[in-house]
Amino acid sequence: MKIGIVAITSGGRNLAGRLGTLLDDATVLLTQPGAKVADTIGANWHYYDGFICIMAAGIVVRAIAPLLGDKLTDPCVVVLDEKGSHAISLLAGHVGGGNTLAEKVAALTGGTAVITTASDTLGLVALDLWAKEQQLAVPDRKVLTSLSTLLVNQGHLSLYTEMEVSSLPKGLRRVDDALHADFIVSRATTITHLRPVFRPRDLVVGIGCNRGTPGHEFEDALTELFNDLHLSRASIRNLASIDKKNDETGLLQFAENNCWPIDFYDSDTINRQTNLEISFAALGAVGAIGVAEPTALLSAQSNHLLSRKRKWKNVTMAVAQAPFTLSAQVPAQSKT
Repeated sequence: MKIGIVAITSGGRNLAGRLGTLLDDATVLLTQPGAKVADTIGANWHYYDGFICIMAAGIVVRAIAPLLGDKLTDPCVVVLDEKGSHAISLLAGHVGGGNTLAEKVAALTGGTAVITTASDTLGLVALDLWAKEQQLAVPDRKVLTSLSTLLVNQGHLSLYTEMEVSSLPKGLRRVDDALHADFIVSRATTITHLRPVFRPRDLVVGIGCNRGTPGHEFEDALTELFNDLHLSRASIRNLASIDKKNDETGLLQFAENNCWPIDFYDSDTINRQTNLEISFAALGAVGAIGVAEPTALLSAQSNHLLSRKRKWKNVTMAVAQAPFTLSAQVPAQSKT
């Protein structure tokens, strides 16, 4: 986590210098004579993951107001008095890591962290952090806000899922009927019941193709495959293929358009896979026993295929499921 430290008084600058040496990847941002705090923060807003502002909270509020965008992308901001007595998590307390940074700073200065996010003060799970740690695709940011408000107001949320569950954090409880749930965790498109659905990112799509296959053919094949399987595309974690396809323009564009990374494997690694049907066409073309199925399984680190290889004119696809278990685990909100 890259941290920018801003101070305006001599005492504040002294404290900034101390914190700059104690925190990993922290930089003291010097405000030029005659420059405004807003100018210093604004010039660095998109460069740092978080800011420690050693000054009055009102100054900081006015400085950052024009810069605010979204709580999932804004850097966190912690306000600190020059004696280090109070470290206030002012912005992006959860996903941005502001609460954890405030606690870290308070521990270093011997002060008190001031945390005002409702779920923390009530001892409930921070739903956004939990979803991020569990690698769940959130349907809509407004949904996340509404559910978080409901959690605070009623003290719990009911969750329906067909996924494996080892434990759930405080504030979440599992129910057996989707109709009684506040939200659902599922990769299946057949389960909605007019409830918000969070998608586990646990699917890997292995892909083989003929040379020069255009991007739209990958798109068409995937759409058909996932419609037939009743699976949500939001559950796709990544794609996989053989390294001989790492320059395929259509494949690379398809992956980029959907923000999916691709894992590539060489033929030797693929050929060490066992209990798979050998594709003599692939063996002759790329020297591997197959492409779609073995690369999907290798990337997923699993032996569970949700779909065996499907063939289209120029494309083959298979879908593997990576190990996935919902748990109570919530990450440390930042690394300082």
